[in-house]
Amino acid sequence: MLDTNIKSQLKTYLERLVAPIELVASLDDSPKSGEMRALLQDIVSISSKVTLLENGHDVRRPSFSIGRVGEPSRMRFAAIPMGHEFTSLILALLQASGYPPKVEDGVREQIRSLSGEFHFETYLSLSCQNCPDVVQAINIMAALNPKVTHVMIDGALFLDEVTDRQIMAVPSVYLNGQAFAQGRQSIEEILAKLDTGTAARQAEELWQKAPFDVLVVGGGPASASAAVYAARKGVRTGIVAERFGGQVLDTMAIENLISVPYTEGPRLSRALEEHVREYEVDIMNLQRAEALSPATEGGLHELRLVSGAVLKARTLIIATGARWREMNVPGEKEYRGRGVAYCPHCDGPLFKGKRVAVIGGGNSGAEAAIDLAGIVTHVTLLEFMDSLRADLVLQKKLMSLPNVTVISSAQSTEVTGDGNKVNGLVYTDRKSNESRTIELEGIFVQIGLLPNTDWLQGTLELSRHGEIIVDARGQTSSPGVFAAGDCTTVPYKQIIIAMGEGAKASLAAFDYLIRSSTSSG
Repeated sequence: MLDTNIKSQLKTYLERLVAPIELVASLDDSPKSGEMRALLQDIVSISSKVTLLENGHDVRRPSFSIGRVGEPSRMRFAAIPMGHEFTSLILALLQASGYPPKVEDGVREQIRSLSGEFHFETYLSLSCQNCPDVVQAINIMAALNPKVTHVMIDGALFLDEVTDRQIMAVPSVYLNGQAFAQGRQSIEEILAKLDTGTAARQAEELWQKAPFDVLVVGGGPASASAAVYAARKGVRTGIVAERFGGQVLDTMAIENLISVPYTEGPRLSRALEEHVREYEVDIMNLQRAEALSPATEGGLHELRLVSGAVLKARTLIIATGARWREMNVPGEKEYRGRGVAYCPHCDGPLFKGKRVAVIGGGNSGAEAAIDLAGIVTHVTLLEFMDSLRADLVLQKKLMSLPNVTVISSAQSTEVTGDGNKVNGLVYTDRKSNESRTIELEGIFVQIGLLPNTDWLQGTLELSRHGEIIVDARGQTSSPGVFAAGDCTTVPYKQIIIAMGEGAKASLAAFDYLIRSSTSSG
């Protein structure tokens, strides 16, 4: 099952096992059970501290649990955890043995102090780059608190459950049999939902913070770059972000970050955060900005958060990035997560054997249609313009696929459903002005990005597209407020450009601080 190279790497990790652990498998005669057995046997062959029992009684087959010998297991995999989830498997093996999870002390204590019984089920797809973070977060909770159990379930392996629970987006988390969360969730976000007093305590702590010299708003590549450059100047630096990593977390393959031939969004996001933490940067995660009050002459800028807290700073760097653009048609919001999706890599496997549509004929739309064509029965790609905008190589590949239909000059007007899930898409043929309906079960929206600047309306000068207007130094219309990355008018929304713009804005902010100090002195 595992090649020699992977076995060698796994052996290095398993040398860190603290106490003996056992794998208890629930198998049948299916080919997937055979694959799981081979994987587990490979693990057992690598370490003498791991034993395998095939006498499991779990109703999900194939599946296996991981636990310390002599203790009830609290982590289960109803999946063959390869690909993105292989790291989840390695961490579960280590943590079940008593190896300490890598979490902050405050988070560790919050997990251990949870009262009640928490039985989590996480539905995922092995191609989902967002799912491992959720799986690993809840597994950490299970490792630290005996009242927490967790099973991760490959939706493609247990399609009957996916159908019964009408799961059409991953990751989907159930707690004690009830829907709990959907989409990427950090361990802090999960704990905040379980411990409702968290937000109030955090807001109170934020109120007490002294003013920052440089306060960065956002958590993506531009923000990380800005924070590192500011901290290296020795000034008091903070980052406030709704989620550290930003939209990069939702990015699959990254092959154009110079000097890094290949990486993936979640991996890059972790590297960015680790780099920022090398410096004295106050990272305030899971906090969304709500309003900005620019400084009066000689005063401090004030940033109000949704939590109600207010942060003060001598300079600000806004790098809030962008989000997926929506169709804004009737039915889209109602059926989001119930057939309307925005990540074909994550949610595509849930639509195996079904009919879907892709909205958008750019590179993202064409790539999504090509990927989905290998999973679903049929893909209909709809493009508003008269012709596709994707690269010719992608168009050629798209047209060669027998189960793909391309419709141009199509304006999507409505998502229809039966009250529980999507059953169709209505569009207008822009040439004939006729309204037409496509019967389908899924719609993947791939029509570009919108800057996250709604909260700045009336405060900073924005372009007609909602982007923050900046000069060559990243300065906005408000002195001492700078901006960088995908939320600005800088052309070409690329990770490497965002990093450079973040560094430039940070240097400009530092220069502003020096000049302000000189003039006030």
